[in-house]
Amino acid sequence: MQSCEISSDSTDDPLSSGLRTHRQPRIVVIGAGLAGLAATKILLKNGFTDVTVLEASDHIGGRVQSVQLGKATLELGATWIHGANGNPVYHLAEDNGLLEHTTDGERSEGRISLYTKNGVAHYQTNAGRRIPKDLVEEFSDLYNEVYELTQEFFQNGKPVCAESQNSVGVFTRDVVRKKIMLDPDDPECTKKLKLSMLQQYLKVESCESSSPSMDEVSLSEFGEWTEIPGAHYVIPEGFMKVVELLAQDIPSRTLSLSKPVRCIHWNYSAKHQQAIAQSSHTHQGNNHNEYYDGCQPREDPLIFGHPIYVECQDEEWIPADHVIVTSSLGVLKQNHEAMFSPSLPEEKVLAIEKLGISTTDKIFLEYEEPFWSPECNSIQFVWEDEALLEQLVYPEELWYKKICSFDVLYPPERYGYMLSGWICGQEALQMERCDDETVAETCTELLRRFTGNPNIPKPWRVLRSSWGSNPFIRGSYSFTRVGSSGEDCERLAMPLPYANSTKAPPLQVLFAGEATHRKYYSTTHGALLSGQREATRLIEMYQELHRAETTKPNNVK
Repeated sequence: MQSCEISSDSTDDPLSSGLRTHRQPRIVVIGAGLAGLAATKILLKNGFTDVTVLEASDHIGGRVQSVQLGKATLELGATWIHGANGNPVYHLAEDNGLLEHTTDGERSEGRISLYTKNGVAHYQTNAGRRIPKDLVEEFSDLYNEVYELTQEFFQNGKPVCAESQNSVGVFTRDVVRKKIMLDPDDPECTKKLKLSMLQQYLKVESCESSSPSMDEVSLSEFGEWTEIPGAHYVIPEGFMKVVELLAQDIPSRTLSLSKPVRCIHWNYSAKHQQAIAQSSHTHQGNNHNEYYDGCQPREDPLIFGHPIYVECQDEEWIPADHVIVTSSLGVLKQNHEAMFSPSLPEEKVLAIEKLGISTTDKIFLEYEEPFWSPECNSIQFVWEDEALLEQLVYPEELWYKKICSFDVLYPPERYGYMLSGWICGQEALQMERCDDETVAETCTELLRRFTGNPNIPKPWRVLRSSWGSNPFIRGSYSFTRVGSSGEDCERLAMPLPYANSTKAPPLQVLFAGEATHRKYYSTTHGALLSGQREATRLIEMYQELHRAETTKPNNVK
């Protein structure tokens, strides 16, 4: 039998006789993104030694993906540390010197953060005209004023009117349009230009929210997402450095890459034993248990003490006492029916279905020389023919109309001459299906059209993300869709089996990941904190079991 390794200075060991056995509890963590790595790091630090991490892809990091392109490090996934004060990702980066070379321009105080605060955003129309800077600033003030109103419904308990359909997009479009049309000082041409800018701003907002459209984002819940005070920081060496810091103390034997999970058999029953018996002809995988050989357990798992078996796609079955699931909301939406046996409780399924997740992709274009002026920090695409449209729905061949902007990556000493484009929703998935040559040609035509410069060359290199079609991710990050609420995040996070509904072993299946954090969903710090939360939940349970065992009278057995 395995023995618990208790340090001599431990006065409150979480493992000792917790399950009235002498073996360590076996914990399987599914996913090696920030949530999974954070959970694993805390478990190991607190004396749990029988921990296995199963990662479906061939690399760690999840939705963090830093790519070296020449001398530049580009972020296909997470890019910014959002806020500093109390942000664990910020403190991890700062304490380990990852922000030493972050320039002032890479610290953005703005709500929608670009790669630099230096310079000016160029708002260009599809007629090739640049919108005057003072008009842009005037409209931006109006939009931000209405944006603040969208926060009040949750924060002040303000009732939502029926006309808004509880939609951020519908509410924002209606209020901004009314203010524009009632302005007595603007001529009709200026009003139309501002209405067109409104559509562009909502596209940017959709990319920020990773929603197909702001029409799908819940107005009553929009203000619950909490911004940590402080600037937004870029990590020059790449966000993967944070991932590596989390992983550096995790032994290699703990982590299995290219190990996708097929099904989590929890509350193990005779039906599942029969299923394992029927698969006894399959090949033997990596041995994750000294008592367990290949695909078939040698003893009844309930007698043996493991209430869970994790069935992997390579046919290996791994016994466990606890499983921490950090799969993305997109994967849960796609696979939850096949992924859990028995099925998830109805209220958890409803939470998965109600919460939203979409795809926000980046398109990096590299040039030998800049065609933009030195003060330009971004090129924003304003389609004048969209001014009065209610919903922006494009046929597949017009996917490029959802590209809202290209940011200039700064400083050039680090990135060279690089643009980063943004696209979201179904149009992002259509972009992912195109080849690099098509994307390069399409983006070149867009840039020529909007800048009015027919001589803009094709980029000499293209790099783009593909989060929507990645079978192990299925989207970028979550949002509170119309009809959902923060309570759905909490329902998604609730461990199984529910404490008040069964006498089965507790905390069998735990859930982490950014979508499970009520206030910090969609962020890297939300993901990290959720992993720490679930690890702490297990640690506290074993500490309580240990205290209960050690305070029993000697004659009680």
